[in-house]
Amino acid sequence: MSDSPLPCVDDLLAAAARIAPHASVTPVLQSRVLDGLAGASLAFKAEHLQRSGAFKFRGACNAVWSLDPAHAARGVVTHSSGNHGAALALAARTRGIACNVVVPDGAVAAKLANIARHGATVWRCAASIEAREAMCAEVQARTGASLVHPYADPRVIAGQGTAALELVRSHGPFDVLVVPVGGGGLAAGTRLALQAVAPNTRLVLAEPEGAADTARSLAAGERRIDFTPATVCDGLRTTIGEPNFALLHGAAEVITVPDAATLAAMRLLWQVLKQVVEPSSAIVLAAVLSDPARFAGQRVGLVLSGGNVDLDALPWGRA
Repeated sequence: MSDSPLPCVDDLLAAAARIAPHASVTPVLQSRVLDGLAGASLAFKAEHLQRSGAFKFRGACNAVWSLDPAHAARGVVTHSSGNHGAALALAARTRGIACNVVVPDGAVAAKLANIARHGATVWRCAASIEAREAMCAEVQARTGASLVHPYADPRVIAGQGTAALELVRSHGPFDVLVVPVGGGGLAAGTRLALQAVAPNTRLVLAEPEGAADTARSLAAGERRIDFTPATVCDGLRTTIGEPNFALLHGAAEVITVPDAATLAAMRLLWQVLKQVVEPSSAIVLAAVLSDPARFAGQRVGLVLSGGNVDLDALPWGRA
């Protein structure tokens, strides 16, 4: 992916137009209770209510509908622990083309079910990035399918940024936007959105303490991705991509969050907003609550990235 050009604001705006017939304009949720706890005015972009249950549909849809007819006819392939795979499967279905998803061992059951529900062919592999990439290459060789990388594909980055674009246009201006970061597709896309419509808004990335490669990389000025992730946020266990790092370097702050705080925020969002969100989504509220002085009295936009939760493995006890 390093040879691909970095997406720009024009790509973001083109993506917004391209996916408009297919993606949902998700609501923005607010709560006086959560505002009081944070000491700030919070606006939550409800991407867990997006098609396929996560913001990932935006980038996948943009990638699928960017393909020329000849490439589209051979289908698409990706590797994913869940949300991107389901999103790509659904996006492919909107265009009537085949989708192949390489899934690592240990993926969340609810996300696997979501992939299957949208009609993808599932290929299983070991739970390592090397195994994922090897299986993707094998599927490509067999089918001629186009690879749609989960976060480092410029078309995916541009599509993901449309969530923040909608949020700022509908409820801005904001002093700060907070988004989760794993591979960096949403984070890098959000940076493009702020360039386009809100250059004075700060970008804060929420990252698990057990998978804090983005924090280390931005502090060092180069990618530091040699680590083994250990976090309940299964959607944020990936390392930051090369184009993603290039777009974020010098343009974002990072707050690292312990899993206990993320799970507490997840429960709070269920109780107060009455919204089913996954840990990788709840981490944005956890980041704000963990550092209230940074956000005090400010207008804060937060992207709730997904809601594909394994209900049989909830992190709190039964009532």
